Amino acid sequence: MSAARPGTPPGRAAALARSICEVPAPPFDEGRRASFVAELWRAAGLEPRIDAIGNVLADVPGGRGPRVVLAAHLDTVFEAGTDVTVREKGGRWYAPGLGDNSSSLGVLTATAEAIDAGALSQRPRLLLAATVGEEGLGDLRGAKALVADLRGEVDAFIAVDGHLGGVVHQGVGSVRFEARLSGPGGHSWGDYGTPSALHALGDVIHALTRMEVPRLPRSSVNVGVARGGTTVNAIAEEATCTVDLRSVDAEALKRLAADAERRMRSVARRHGVAVEVRRVGDRPAASGGNEALVVLAEQALRSVGVEPQRSASSTDANAAMAAGLPALCFGVYRGGDAHRAGEWIEPASLDEGMLALRELLAVLAQP
Repeated sequence: MSAARPGTPPGRAAALARSICEVPAPPFDEGRRASFVAELWRAAGLEPRIDAIGNVLADVPGGRGPRVVLAAHLDTVFEAGTDVTVREKGGRWYAPGLGDNSSSLGVLTATAEAIDAGALSQRPRLLLAATVGEEGLGDLRGAKALVADLRGEVDAFIAVDGHLGGVVHQGVGSVRFEARLSGPGGHSWGDYGTPSALHALGDVIHALTRMEVPRLPRSSVNVGVARGGTTVNAIAEEATCTVDLRSVDAEALKRLAADAERRMRSVARRHGVAVEVRRVGDRPAASGGNEALVVLAEQALRSVGVEPQRSASSTDANAAMAAGLPALCFGVYRGGDAHRAGEWIEPASLDEGMLALRELLAVLAQP
């Protein structure tokens, strides 16, 4: 089946994704890509603006029925200096961040161009958003600010992110901690017996792995980064780790966070070192109130020959779900190895994803 329609040449969404990907957007430094996307949207006939937190926003003229946010995040997980040049091999395109989330931004931008060309008359009233801070310690800051600003002014929120066929109907919440342990340090021989921040850190990690993590509701705990010490023959003065706790249930997540913090402080006291436990991330777990929207998304996918798959995940839609707004996350590309240097997409799949998104917008506009 050809996904091409008037106003959108085949491959246009992929070409836009490629150009967007090659503008770096490392964590907390999305400004260059935000400006680039704003220019693309301006060329598509919109009047974009960049809000105080860095989101790119554009109201789409026309449409009928509910007011719907279409949001795709700007940021990637890759640090500044990462080579984001897109390479082609065997029919696939490769680059860090090409799928997550340049492809979604490409589909969003191609949709705006199609509307400007008069090719998508059946649509709700739309607000396009390219958000900051979806990845890592960004803590959904762009989506949270957007939802707070729009409270009572929109009827639904669709995050465009992820693989074609994916419908994220439940938000996985997370709490992130940074634990910083410190002690007097010293020489490994001359000061032997002095408390070591690094030894304490090892015990902290062990204590966290001994937590009772429920299978239902599904939950998890992970120590993602650990650092400490200066040299092999020095007792470490300082050591740090970052901890990621997740659950689909808000109460389970609250209990996990309390247990983790208690364990970290208890270990530090036992070792005789100081500890600073700082909460560096708080993404709400949320679900419910979106069944009708989810069913429409599934219908749109099936109408273009794609079988939908419901799942729980952490996306910009979490912020809207937690605020009681009907929300979901809608995937629009085929690819793999997200968050890895070898990330890849099938470029033709973006035409399919765009067609599925158009079908969803069309049914949302129906009385």
